[in-house]
Amino acid sequence: MPVVWLTWGVLLISVAVIVIIAGLLGAAIWRRPGMPVVAGEKMALLPDEGGLRWLWLGVGLSTAVLLISVIWTVKVLADIQSPASRPGVIIEVTGRQWWWQVRYLSADGRGFYTANEIHIPVGEIVRLKLLGGDVIHSFWVPQLAGKMDAIPGQINETWIEASRPGTYQGQCTEYCGAEHSKMLFQVVAQPRAEFRAWWKRQLSSPSVPASVAANGEKSFVENCGGCHSVRGTEAAGSLGPDLSHLMQRRTLASGILPNEPSMLAKWIADPQGLKPGNLMPAVKLSQTERAGITAYLLALN
Repeated sequence: MPVVWLTWGVLLISVAVIVIIAGLLGAAIWRRPGMPVVAGEKMALLPDEGGLRWLWLGVGLSTAVLLISVIWTVKVLADIQSPASRPGVIIEVTGRQWWWQVRYLSADGRGFYTANEIHIPVGEIVRLKLLGGDVIHSFWVPQLAGKMDAIPGQINETWIEASRPGTYQGQCTEYCGAEHSKMLFQVVAQPRAEFRAWWKRQLSSPSVPASVAANGEKSFVENCGGCHSVRGTEAAGSLGPDLSHLMQRRTLASGILPNEPSMLAKWIADPQGLKPGNLMPAVKLSQTERAGITAYLLALN
């Protein structure tokens, strides 16, 4: 909200300056002097002390308006950088080619990893720690915050706050390679009770039916566990997104595909065809293995 008021304030000041200058210029062009100008006679810039007073008045008003604008801008920038209240949630977000790793931090050790979908409580300050996992990325949620770069080797901090529940679209805004434009994410703002329930569920291991686990979990760990992880299993890879509770997410492939069974099967079968250049290889699987892995992932709820 402070940014909105500052934007409108600067806009109104700018319009007022344009109107005043245009008015004075028009008056100067169309004003007819009371006395004719004698050829060869020099005219004084300010013929009397009244003109000098108007000059000082204009300079004084302009200086005061500019000074107020500078102070207002600096205050808003300070408020944006350091919110008045302490953050209720701290999240570490790492930009990777081409997806977002999301880590919820907790002093009591109850943190966890997820990917491409950031859940936050409505009405609470959320502190973000941004990192670049490979090259420079840039984190931007237009409806919630300004842009902030995620740079390898350093941590940049910013914050977001949602005033009402909803889903807010985010985007990488620093060119980072072939699939830069398809490096999307979503911020899901929930009422506090729903957010706490979601957090608690994320901490638990997914409950998978025994019949599905018997057919699909072994194949998943053997073929996918080197890159992906699922809590409560031997899959502990870190190169790709954590897939625990995968089916609670709205999208696949960093926001470009709907998270539905048919699209999940296509993504497993041909990730390069759907998102060329991404780092997920097309693993050679038998039809039985692919079906088992797909069924297993669909059970991660």
